[in-house]
Amino acid sequence: MNLAQIALGQSARVCALNIPAELAQRLAALGLRLDCEVTVLRRGWLGGPLQLRVGNTELMLRRDAAEGIEVLLVSDAMLQTCTLAEVAA
Repeated sequence: MNLAQIALGQSARVCALNIPAELAQRLAALGLRLDCEVTVLRRGWLGGPLQLRVGNTELMLRRDAAEGIEVLLVSDAMLQTCTLAEVAA
């Protein structure tokens, strides 16, 4: 699932950044990097940008860039963590 597909108000954990290196560096400076949690606050009309919250930072991101960011919903990530902990025990 990519960042552009998650619902408003939903939180997700970034799994992969399939975007140009320059954009990845700029987003990392704003806090959006691998394994961080991001929340979609708003969506622009007609394929417009997304307003995101990463930690205490809010930013706007074009939808085509958001489509290159692979995420895992926080509820799914919690489930996977629990399952791995059960297997380890």
